[in-house]
Amino acid sequence: MSLLLFSCKKTHEFHGHFYDAPAYDFELTSQEGKRVKLSDFLKENKLVLVFFGYTFCPDVCPAALTTLANTMKELSEKERERVQVLFISVDPERDKPEVLKSYVPFFYPTFIGLTGSPEEIERTAREYKAYYRKVEGQSEGGYLVDHTATIYLITPDKKIKLLYTESKQDPEKMAEDIKYLLKSF
Repeated sequence: MSLLLFSCKKTHEFHGHFYDAPAYDFELTSQEGKRVKLSDFLKENKLVLVFFGYTFCPDVCPAALTTLANTMKELSEKERERVQVLFISVDPERDKPEVLKSYVPFFYPTFIGLTGSPEEIERTAREYKAYYRKVEGQSEGGYLVDHTATIYLITPDKKIKLLYTESKQDPEKMAEDIKYLLKSF
């Protein structure tokens, strides 16, 4: 008589939209004024969360950055060391490195703001299929910027693994996905 053992291991169901596409290795200017590449963080075996926004944003960006900060708080200290949040400005005209340096870390101290020339931002946004458009209107800076509100989760194998649209941006669920993926890398 033979005995068969079956694994009852449950597979992880991702909370974000599974995407699994190559990530464009952008090179932009950090809030410290230094040139950095996406691959700089990936070669450190980190998961990278990318969000396109701008500092004058009245609602969507503060909400997304707060969600990302709360996601980080759901992780252990060891897990947080392996996660990097990058905020890419779609308003390089106003979001100079010094502006990003006073804005982005306000939400969480390890968050990094990135900017670049209009051409660099346009190319990076296009590669990530992120939409943005300047809209004249009533604001402190004279205009607003309509933009995509998606958070991109990029894995060390240079893949955009998950997309978190606004309806999927739940800190506890995002942290579950991150914890699961950290075990894979």
